[in-house]
Amino acid sequence: MTITYVYGKNLYVNLTNRCPNACDFCLRTTGDHVGDSGSLWLEREPTKEEILTELEKRDLSHYEQLVYCGFGEPTYRLEDIKWISAKVREMSPIPIRINTNGLSDLMFGRDTAPDFQGVVDIISISLNASTPETYDEICHSEFGLKALPAILEFTKHVKQYVPKVVMTVVDTMPPEELEACRQLCASVGA
Repeated sequence: MTITYVYGKNLYVNLTNRCPNACDFCLRTTGDHVGDSGSLWLEREPTKEEILTELEKRDLSHYEQLVYCGFGEPTYRLEDIKWISAKVREMSPIPIRINTNGLSDLMFGRDTAPDFQGVVDIISISLNASTPETYDEICHSEFGLKALPAILEFTKHVKQYVPKVVMTVVDTMPPEELEACRQLCASVGA
């Protein structure tokens, strides 16, 4: 079972395979690994202690960032991320990033932005569309047309708690959609 893996210069943590989206472009639809990871499909979700044990086996000074990102939406494990990050901060000054779809508020039915304070240094939110309809068409979120507005609200709010907030898109979209996403990103200050 792959809990941690290296991709580029970063160390990644694979927490869960659960996700409220079924994005057309997701790597899960085309394979089972990233880089040298081995299969990222988990037999079960690793405990926070198992994740910490895996991180303790690594020399964190060899990596540019520790990234919560695997074959699922890591914020499903938000409480565990908070615990693990606190332990990592005792071990290393490595910057911590989370790659998320930005839907944690809808997933938990509450404002989750404050939960990220001191937990991560960078939050990378997948935008991937400029309208709720297009987002729903390509991301197939269980939240339907509520997903994109929730992502934008989360982005605006989480900036108060996380030093660096970025939004990403798949780079295969048409130039006009890419520009519309860039403007949307700028409008929420990411």
